[in-house]
Amino acid sequence: MVKARASNQLAFVFAAPRPATHAAALAGMDARVAKTVGEVLATAHANGKPREIVAAEMTLLLDEPVTKEMLDAWSAPAKGKHNISFTRMCALIAATGRFDLLDRELRAIGAALLVGEEIHTARLGHLKSKIAELTAELRAVERMATPIARGSTEC
Repeated sequence: MVKARASNQLAFVFAAPRPATHAAALAGMDARVAKTVGEVLATAHANGKPREIVAAEMTLLLDEPVTKEMLDAWSAPAKGKHNISFTRMCALIAATGRFDLLDRELRAIGAALLVGEEIHTARLGHLKSKIAELTAELRAVERMATPIARGSTEC
């Protein structure tokens, strides 16, 4: 019998994130990221991928050693001096497929994440928006346009 995999994937949110611009907007981000690292690792473990395997996959992606102990330190909010680098966070997300959690963290700074082929959906929306804009402009010009008649009554 096939073991059910833990999902816990967050749904994509279409609301536009607000940029982090006010004072202390990113205060506590280190602890928040550590909690996210822990969440990523817990989901991976629930899906049959222990920290040792995640560390090995990250090592391959980065071409530098990553150990279970490093993952443990990065996932501990109390270990403020052991923050995960952005490069390693990217490798962690790539190794576990938890793009939804990276999206959640990026939204804290006013950005959102599209993964792979999702970019085509965003482009489709952009093109439809441009078509609507051009259609509105075309209608406005049609209302103002009159036939061009230069000395001839023939069409």
